[in-house]
Amino acid sequence: MAISAERTAVVILAAGLSRRFGDGDKLLAPLHGRPLALNIAETLRNIPFAARFAVIGRNDPGYAACGYRLLHNAEPERGMAQSLKLGVAAAAVTDAQAVLVLLADMPAVPARHIASLLARFDGKPLGSRAGGHISPPALFPRAQFDALMRLEGDAGARALLRDAQAIDAPQAWLADVDTPDDLARLG
Repeated sequence: MAISAERTAVVILAAGLSRRFGDGDKLLAPLHGRPLALNIAETLRNIPFAARFAVIGRNDPGYAACGYRLLHNAEPERGMAQSLKLGVAAAAVTDAQAVLVLLADMPAVPARHIASLLARFDGKPLGSRAGGHISPPALFPRAQFDALMRLEGDAGARALLRDAQAIDAPQAWLADVDTPDDLARLG
């Protein structure tokens, strides 16, 4: 079983507080000639998703210009679950049968990994795995939307992914940027 992109809503989470990055907004920091946060949007550009949402905090690094509906998280201090809830609530009012959740600070995920997730989706939560750790990008069926809406704190959907199937990926694909050193390693 698989799911097509046309039946999937994509949600990019881009409202974190970036406390470990220092004074600057890490999502606006340049990487490969564009703001860090737009690297994943560029990867997804040619995939025909049913709907595109970006959950942002203070600034839009350019998602609106890339065709994303902006969802403002006015309470990022409540953790990643708050952003996830906003994205899933928006996806729930579309015809999408699944939601693909990605993190804006994971700029190296290739389109072929997204294609693998869609191809392997069997109607149950499906994550990405590097080094034994399951993380986004992750796909969740519509049947899990209510469970996603009940999450709290900064663990995001970790509890729902704990026992989920996952597609293995190189650590470099799933690396996230938390510090200026992380960004420098990707540059």
